Amino acid sequence: MKAPVRVRSALRWLALATASAASMMLWQPAAAQSPAAKTEPFKLAINWFPVGDHGAYFVALDKGYFSNNGLNVTIENSKGSGESVTKADTGRADIAISDTATVLAAIARGANVKIVGMIFDDTPQNIFSRKDMPLREPKDLVGKTIGAPPGDSQRMAWPAFARKNGIDPASVTWVNIEPSAKIAALAAKRFDGVADLMTALSKYKEALGDDGAIVMPWAKFGFNMYSMAFVASEKTLAEKPEAVRGFLKAAYQGWHDVMVDREPSIAIFKKRIPELDVPYIRDNMAMGIELMRTQRYKDHGIGWIDEAKMCESVDIANNYMGLARKVDCKSIYTTEFLPKVDLPLTVK
Repeated sequence: MKAPVRVRSALRWLALATASAASMMLWQPAAAQSPAAKTEPFKLAINWFPVGDHGAYFVALDKGYFSNNGLNVTIENSKGSGESVTKADTGRADIAISDTATVLAAIARGANVKIVGMIFDDTPQNIFSRKDMPLREPKDLVGKTIGAPPGDSQRMAWPAFARKNGIDPASVTWVNIEPSAKIAALAAKRFDGVADLMTALSKYKEALGDDGAIVMPWAKFGFNMYSMAFVASEKTLAEKPEAVRGFLKAAYQGWHDVMVDREPSIAIFKKRIPELDVPYIRDNMAMGIELMRTQRYKDHGIGWIDEAKMCESVDIANNYMGLARKVDCKSIYTTEFLPKVDLPLTVK
């Protein structure tokens, strides 16, 4: 018997994501392969396989923004924020994208890394569930199973979210799952819910129906700590300060272009990653941009780190996440390398 259409759609997405993760693990500009190119090798570890959240870096790669700043940038997949921050800490990547909660937990365990720039200013953290068993409020999670990879940022932050909402963290069972299998697993009813970012909403709607995908945005329940960030090791910052500065300038210029010229940017992304599901990427990218259209970014530029919000995020982690040790807010980030790339006044 054939699976329902929407489940088959989710399974096709799983196959696509798996193929992308397996066959498109490392990207670099064609120009970087030229012996005449005088650029410094520099590796970015993204936190997953490429989705709309990452389009800006492929735009920057394609338009030569990285090479213009003296960098031969390669882009590598990771299986969640836990793996990507480890790559930065151990030197397997010069810079990584990782969720702030995961970074704080890593620093508490002894990782020598710092946050050098933000991506989303508001948090996209969320739990998806199905209409037949909706999880709309934190109390609905008690006794349920949630799927997520071991290094998933929301899984790392879960104790803080639970305790902040008066829930015993142990009252929910977390089950290991590959990042690319979340949607198909929820559609197949393997779990009661999955932890995934709000930016993935359109893909869950495709699998479960427009009214079949139930969301529980964490920000709605008092948990709006910083989320996705650029992270580099203390060693990289000491040895490659200009490279880090140049990378951030190019990366945020990529985001600027994505905001101003959405469809041309998606076309570049598709050229670089032919397997992309363009309608999904379009929606996914749009939701990510909304998380960046804030007064802070208007005032200070894309990626600005606000001290008050960072310290509030650290307080949440220190008080609720059960860190190996408490971390100091002002020592875990720096704005020294941030450029001033303006948030466009008009976003298409």
